[in-house]
Amino acid sequence: MFRLSLCIRWLFALCLLAATFNHLHAAFTHGLLWDYAYGAATPLASRAFWGSLTLLDPLAVLLLWRRPRWGLGLTLVIMLADVLHNSFYVAAHHQWLASFYLSQVAFLLLVLLLTPLAWRGLAGTGQARCRRLPG
Repeated sequence: MFRLSLCIRWLFALCLLAATFNHLHAAFTHGLLWDYAYGAATPLASRAFWGSLTLLDPLAVLLLWRRPRWGLGLTLVIMLADVLHNSFYVAAHHQWLASFYLSQVAFLLLVLLLTPLAWRGLAGTGQARCRRLPG
């Protein structure tokens, strides 16, 4: 089961790294608070959310290896928030079949389906237990 967990975490990490590079490219090309071509009326909160993914995605990758359960949890939260947030823009602009959106939904479905397996694969590895600090 641990090997399966490892493979799932590799898959998640690779997808998150691809997203990180997309966000970095957007940040270097258009700035960290880019509106992703939705126009000047795009709220600052949405721009900040998209910009924050430049940091949150690689943080999730790091946690997938250093604190696997935290990494799995953060990956799930990121994808739920991202798809929910982007769904408002997709609906407003009738982009339901846009490749960026379909890929995010597909990754969210993978995360929803595979996270429980990856989580169970950590049982008994020492990564599943909380460690007490001495003292």
